[in-house]
Amino acid sequence: MDPFLSALSGLAWTIVYIDAIRIGFRQRTYAIPLAALGLNFAWETTYTVHDLTGEVSPQGWINLVWALADLAIVYTFFAFGRAEYPRWVPRSLFAAFGTLVFAASYAVQWLFIAEYGVHEAARYSAFLQNLLMSGLFIAMLVARRGLRGQTLTIAVAKWLGTLAPTILIGVLDHSSFVLGVGLLCSVFDLVYIGLVVWLKRHPDAGAAADAPTPAPGVRLPAQRVVGD
Repeated sequence: MDPFLSALSGLAWTIVYIDAIRIGFRQRTYAIPLAALGLNFAWETTYTVHDLTGEVSPQGWINLVWALADLAIVYTFFAFGRAEYPRWVPRSLFAAFGTLVFAASYAVQWLFIAEYGVHEAARYSAFLQNLLMSGLFIAMLVARRGLRGQTLTIAVAKWLGTLAPTILIGVLDHSSFVLGVGLLCSVFDLVYIGLVVWLKRHPDAGAAADAPTPAPGVRLPAQRVVGD
């Protein structure tokens, strides 16, 4: 059971990253929320270095593949992400803020290691940032008022990628913390999957939410789009 769950998690997250890269370049946006992207990239690079130096572990090679895939998603954020921010945010401020988030993400990972040691830090930080990611995907869908940069494939694979280690560590290894946080991840992931399915069936719902609702008898003036 352990190898199967580990392989399922590795495959599912690889699918998430591949589809995030595909949709990111296709729609010229980033497909993973910034804070989650920063924490994921910091986690993967930190534990890739740890697991591939000294006694090499198979997980280290998986982390390396994930880190390289995440690097492409990081590129989509800095290349296309400015368009997702308000117009008053200059590109220099956007780049500085993104850099700050990535630097803070590394600080968080290293503080976990300093507090709990490598083994426990890897588990605790991974599940906490997955819980954050599950909430941020819902927030991203709401903020973008639709499925730009999001797919059902990412939603389902993300859920399975976290569910498998929840069973492996939370149930089989008897970790109450991992089991509890992992189940919370599933709750948010299933909500997100439901929202994605609903928006796929009602593609005009997001656009309709953008339109102002006039009071009875009031005629709204025609709107014009101002170039950036």
